[in-house]
Amino acid sequence: MKRLLLTAFFFEIGFALLVVPWFAFWDRNYFAKALPPVHAFITNNFVRGAVSGLGLINIAAGLGEIVSILLARNMEATTSPLSTTQLTKD
Repeated sequence: MKRLLLTAFFFEIGFALLVVPWFAFWDRNYFAKALPPVHAFITNNFVRGAVSGLGLINIAAGLGEIVSILLARNMEATTSPLSTTQLTKD
């Protein structure tokens, strides 16, 4: 259950980081209005791309967790005490 929650967290943060830097919300925040150098920095397309790249990394981590969960479930099913290979040996 914890791993599914972690996977959901990775996907949620990943999609947010992927999309938010390209919306107007990114330009209009408290820090951008209070400090003009911060506004110039965060509106740079390279910074937006870097933040979106972090989002892609989070999505990839979420996919890795899903694969890990599915492989662990598959391993559990094949090594269960009531598997068909063990029943036929007796």
